Amino acid sequence: MRIAIIPARGGSQRIPRKNIKVFCGKPMIAWSIEAALQSGCFDRVIVSTDDAEIAQVAQTWGAEVPFVRPATLSDHHTPTIPVVAHAIDWLQSQGVKPQAVCCIYATAPMITIEDLHQSLNTLELNACDYVFTATSYAFPIQRAFQLSAQHRVEMFYPEHFGTRSQDLPHAYHDAGQFYWGQAQAWLNQTPIFSSNAMAHLLPRHRVQDIDTPEDWDRAERMCQDPVSLRELNQGSTHA
Repeated sequence: MRIAIIPARGGSQRIPRKNIKVFCGKPMIAWSIEAALQSGCFDRVIVSTDDAEIAQVAQTWGAEVPFVRPATLSDHHTPTIPVVAHAIDWLQSQGVKPQAVCCIYATAPMITIEDLHQSLNTLELNACDYVFTATSYAFPIQRAFQLSAQHRVEMFYPEHFGTRSQDLPHAYHDAGQFYWGQAQAWLNQTPIFSSNAMAHLLPRHRVQDIDTPEDWDRAERMCQDPVSLRELNQGSTHA
């Protein structure tokens, strides 16, 4: 059995009520629910929340909310894996035996059905614990720097000051959309970033974290005018 778990706690701090705030015409969480339902990948689509209003919105858009997430798993320090493991434990207590479980973030409006299908196929054809969305950094991380307390520049990797960008290996980061995983890997709380995971790569113009009001505004522009954002991201060049 394949299950989608959408974590959506009620205590968003930087963007109040983020998970159900209207984004491009519908509650934010509705984008994730609709993609999951329309994909046909899942036997059940479940929202894990501690919040009655989020539960009501999720059910209105077609998701199940069969349990209330405990307060111990609902603060802003709780990582994703224990939340998904809790949902799987609950399902097993009801006699359900999940095999592949996909954690879909509630703030993933650019998720596509095609990506869900392709990532599931990767999970099923390879001996791996997880498959998750990722994208490349726009600039080589080996040439990144930080600022000291005196606002002076300090390179993280000064040995690469003179290295050409094209001679450095590509680096990637989590795209924050979804994570397919074997049920047992979630239950064992196996780390997602490991040699037992594979990445489903997305173009940068379809990736945007939504943690601040500025992120929210940019994501709305990306969804409303994807062609312009794609041209902007593809137009950057490096020496």
